[in-house]
Amino acid sequence: MLQTVVGLELPDLQAALGPGQPAFRARQLYDAVYRQRVGELAEITNFPLQLRRDLASRLAVGLPEQEAVFTSTDGTRRYLLKLEDGRTVETVLMPEEGPESKRDTVCISSQVGCPVNCQFCLTALMGLERNLTAGEIVGQVLFVMRAHSISTGPNREQSDRFNIVMMGMGEPLLNLPNVIKATRILTDSSGIGLSPKRITLSTAGIVPKIAELGREPVRPKLAISLNASNEEQRRELMPITRKYSLKSLIEACKAYPLRPWEKLTFEYVLLRGVNDTDADARRVVKLLAHLNAKVNLIALNPGPGIAFETPEPERVQAFQAIVRRAMPCFIRKPRGRDIFAACGQLKREMLDDSGTIQLAADARR
Repeated sequence: MLQTVVGLELPDLQAALGPGQPAFRARQLYDAVYRQRVGELAEITNFPLQLRRDLASRLAVGLPEQEAVFTSTDGTRRYLLKLEDGRTVETVLMPEEGPESKRDTVCISSQVGCPVNCQFCLTALMGLERNLTAGEIVGQVLFVMRAHSISTGPNREQSDRFNIVMMGMGEPLLNLPNVIKATRILTDSSGIGLSPKRITLSTAGIVPKIAELGREPVRPKLAISLNASNEEQRRELMPITRKYSLKSLIEACKAYPLRPWEKLTFEYVLLRGVNDTDADARRVVKLLAHLNAKVNLIALNPGPGIAFETPEPERVQAFQAIVRRAMPCFIRKPRGRDIFAACGQLKREMLDDSGTIQLAADARR
C-alpha cells in the first residue's frame, strides 16, 4: 500500500522523500499538495522525471474518491467520499451568494459515524466505525477546493470567503490529535493558509478535552452543542451528559481561554414541545449569563428514525427574542435539508431519482 502525502507536515514529507533528498524538495512537495492542490504526484513538474517515477512507486497524494454527490435546490452539495479502506464519510459544501461576494462553507467529518448518541441526530444511529486520520480530514477540504476551484492562501480576501466547520460526522474532541494536526495544516500560511478564525469545531461536550483543546497554540474556534436548558433534559437528549454533567460543561466553558477576537458559540437544536418553551429560553440565558458567548438556534432537521418534530417558525422566533435580550442569538437557516445534508442528517443516505431514501451499502465489501 502506498503512503499517502495529504496529512503529512514538512518534517514528515522530508522523511517520506527518503535520505539524500535536499530539504527544498520537501518544501516543493508541500507547496504542490497544499497550495497548488495537485491530484497526482506526476503533476509536480518541477521534480525531475526520475524522482517523480520513484515517488509514484512509493507515495500517493491520498485524496478521497467521490462515491456519490447530491445537489439541493438551495445549491448545497452533499458528497459521499470513499476512503482508502473503502469506508465512506460525508462532506457538505454550502455556497452562499451575497450582495457583493460569494462565500463558501464546507462541513467536514472527523470520524466515520459517531459514538455520542445524541437522540435527535441521524449520524448517531450509525455508531462509530473509526477515527479519521489528519490526512482524511484535510483531504475532504482539498477535494472540495479542487472540485469547485476554491482558492485561499496569500489572497486574504479569498481566504475570508471560505469557512470550515467540523460539524459533520463524528465528535471532533474524541479524535483531537488528528483534528489538531489537520488544523495546523489547514492554517499554515505556506500551504492552504486559512485563518483559525475561519475554522470552527463543534463538540457535544467532552469536558476534559475542552481544556486540552484550549492549551493548543493553533486551534479552531469552539462551538458547544447545548440543546437543553437543564441537567435532566440534557441527560435525556444527549446521554454523554451522564458522564460529563451540564454543570461541569459550563465550568469548562468559563475556564476556556478565549482569544481576544473570539466568542464561544452555543448551538441549540429546538425540538417541538421538548426544549423550545419560553421557560427553556430563560433558563438558557441564565446558564450562559457569565460567558462571552453567542447562541445559534437550529430548528430540528427531521429524518427517518428520529422521534422528534420540528417546531413552528413562530416558536423559534419567540425563543430567539428572549435569548437575544441578553446575548447575540441567531437562527441558523437550514441548508440542504431536501438531500439530507443539514445539521444532524448525515447518515450516508442515498437518494434515487424519485427521492427515495436508501442507506449506502457498507463500502468495505
